Amino acid sequence: MEPGDVQTIGVVGCGLMGSGIVEIAARVGIDVTFVEPTQDLVTAGRARIEGSTAKAVERDKLTSDDRDALLARVRGVTDLVAFADADVDLVIEAATEDPSIKLDTFRTLDATVRPEVVLGSNTSSIPIATLGAATARPDRVIGIHFFNPPPVMKLVELTPSLSTSQETVAFARGLGERLGKTVVVAKDHAGFIVNRLVIPYVCAAIRLYDEGFATREDIDVSMTLGMNHPMGPLTLADFIGLDTVLQIAEVLHAEFREPMYAPPPRLRRMVDAGHLGRKSGRGFYEY
Repeated sequence: MEPGDVQTIGVVGCGLMGSGIVEIAARVGIDVTFVEPTQDLVTAGRARIEGSTAKAVERDKLTSDDRDALLARVRGVTDLVAFADADVDLVIEAATEDPSIKLDTFRTLDATVRPEVVLGSNTSSIPIATLGAATARPDRVIGIHFFNPPPVMKLVELTPSLSTSQETVAFARGLGERLGKTVVVAKDHAGFIVNRLVIPYVCAAIRLYDEGFATREDIDVSMTLGMNHPMGPLTLADFIGLDTVLQIAEVLHAEFREPMYAPPPRLRRMVDAGHLGRKSGRGFYEY
């Protein structure tokens, strides 16, 4: 199948990342079926899409008619088996960054969708070879990593494993471009390009703050004004979600065993306390 022939996509998860992936696919005319484990989560996921597209209309990024057509292309369900009924041409998994959950998901997907369907993962840290090995189609498993928020961020990282075919890479690249993204390709090492660079940076900032070396504001403004970054590292950590930063740091440290990837103790304590950043209303800053 060519990327332009894709008519229906399945998305696993409709949280912050999944809802954005659903939106950008539906924007280019692709029908999307997304899965959440409960009807309440399906409703919440659709509400995120409705809210995001309503803001796009307010900002003249989308017309009301186009928004109505987009929403009509989106369906939420509570069982992965629905992907077989929808006859999906591609699946993108955007579940929580938990290896056991992702492995179970890929096993179920492999048994559910057509053998030729490519299975993509939005994972930001878990090796694609691990996910591919859970299926009978490792040549059709690839990392397709979007950035938050997907409707705005222009980058997609593709991560083929040693088993991923060149045909799958070409297909995923073409699909990313169809979705309006710039596509880069990284080796199948934990963290890929962006997180291999950004997680040590964020962890270093947390250590500076924890040591009392500088205030949170001075750390952030130093990087926004000194390096022309759009936000400082502590604000960025809150934006990503401190639980997600911790999960990625743990995966990176487990793979590379380098001190720069080790999660700072303060990060662990904040996550344990439920201070997760923007999504919980409190992290390094209050929201």
